[in-house]
Amino acid sequence: MNGVRARVLSSLAGQLGNPHGVLGKGVAFVLNRGNKRAIADAVEATAVATGGRAADIGFGGGAGLSLLLKRVGDTGVVHGVEISHDMLARARSGHAADIGSGRLRLDEGSLTALPLADDSLDAAITVNTIYFVADLTAACAELARVVRPGGRLVIGIGDPDAMAKLPFTPYGFTLRPVPDVLAALEQADCAVEHRQLAHLPIPHHLLVATPA
Repeated sequence: MNGVRARVLSSLAGQLGNPHGVLGKGVAFVLNRGNKRAIADAVEATAVATGGRAADIGFGGGAGLSLLLKRVGDTGVVHGVEISHDMLARARSGHAADIGSGRLRLDEGSLTALPLADDSLDAAITVNTIYFVADLTAACAELARVVRPGGRLVIGIGDPDAMAKLPFTPYGFTLRPVPDVLAALEQADCAVEHRQLAHLPIPHHLLVATPA
């Protein structure tokens, strides 16, 4: 029984990091619903203006894409970068008009290899993604690379102590202390503001970074 439980939890953890297949469709719904408040607060924290260029890195179910598109308006551009082929296909299907107009641009990529030019964004968000990256320093440096000086990079993470109590996080999650993430962003030459979101099923931290 323990072996079966471990396989189920490992499969769930793998889906959260890279949603795919039939199960991935359900995971996309869960990601949008469970992360809704954290994503909305991350988008708000970007302070990106109408006409701006923004990105959701590791957009999963796609809730952040819709919020960023609304925020930048008809004259802005949103980039979506995702490692999951199935989530990319889902976003392409759901946002055909935005892609056709050039307002939304979707690409495959990872936190440590972004298909974006240096200083090409006014803002970027990535929510509940850094658990799945091995090299946090490289990921923060890459995120900071694509956001212009004075822009905003917002990383959202669940509280690591609360996350550690969930049954699936021992399977493929790397739960880092918040000060470690702060230090990695500062190493990437960012000034960082730490905000806490307490009234969620899992308390969250928003790290609002401004590249120098």
